[in-house]
Amino acid sequence: MTPNLRVPQPELAVSNFFEKTPDLVCIAHRNGYFKKVNQAVIDKLGYSEPELMSVPISNFIHPEDRHFTATRRSELLRGKNLLNFQNRYVTKAGATVWLEWTSIYFPEDEVVFAIAKDITGRKEEELEVVEKYKKFKGLATHFKSSIEEDRKTLANELQEELAHLAEVLKTDIEWIKSNAYELSPVARTKIEHASTVGQRLIKAIRRISFAISPNMLGHLGLGATLAWYCREFSLMNGLSCFYEGSFDESALSNEVKTDLFRICQECLSNTLSHGQASGARVVIEESDDRVRMVISDDGKGFDAELQKRKPGLVRMRERAASINGELTIHSGIGNGTRICVSVGKNIL
Repeated sequence: MTPNLRVPQPELAVSNFFEKTPDLVCIAHRNGYFKKVNQAVIDKLGYSEPELMSVPISNFIHPEDRHFTATRRSELLRGKNLLNFQNRYVTKAGATVWLEWTSIYFPEDEVVFAIAKDITGRKEEELEVVEKYKKFKGLATHFKSSIEEDRKTLANELQEELAHLAEVLKTDIEWIKSNAYELSPVARTKIEHASTVGQRLIKAIRRISFAISPNMLGHLGLGATLAWYCREFSLMNGLSCFYEGSFDESALSNEVKTDLFRICQECLSNTLSHGQASGARVVIEESDDRVRMVISDDGKGFDAELQKRKPGLVRMRERAASINGELTIHSGIGNGTRICVSVGKNIL
């Protein structure tokens, strides 16, 4: 009588799982060939089992993903398990599928046990979101660039037209002062006053022109521009303002430099208008792959949570977000204000 052979229950459970799970399950040899695959692998890739076994697994991987997949596989064979590793495979019909792998290497048997989920749908949605983001980021950058160009045009007109006219007017007034000998004391006083006002007008035009569009930003860089701006801010407003910075400007694009300058402008404007501060400081530093700008003052401070929707803070947050930056606000009643903007380097 033939004995009744029984498969041990744990092995039967594993076998049932291997064949019936909708996930792709395979066993691969250390040499990079499949040893065993379940039906899900065959159905997903469209190759027969003999076809899958006859060539290296790398043949089925998308060409653009083969190098970094090989790198991760080498790490796996050295004992580093793969968790949620994503790469692309090409089916027999030529379609691309995204798979997410969890793999374990068993050195005693020189085999890899791997399970993958088809994440093609999710990945396509992610890529669509990324494309939309790039599109809107491009539009936002174009919009900001257009505004900055308009600002630059206006600033140039102020400098070249109004400032030039003011210089001519001042020159004429100085001539009258030097050559009109029979003017009454009142007239001379008026001319002196007009000369003083003319000089102040020229300075005001230059200051407003710079505030609208700091041309020196493109010529001298962000650090030099902020240093000059802080000195002018101190002189004009009687409020000490210091700048210090040490960072690689070549790691930042013109857009990022412009937005950092605009955020600093907004901060110092708020300090002047609402902060009741006696001093402010602007610091730029870099560490690892980030550049960080910190603007702080010793003013009355505010409740950051209650004020977060104020237009000035909203504008700063939007500017920081447009360059993939992080803006944080630290302030409290009576404790001054500290605003930090951190951006990644090489934003070109």
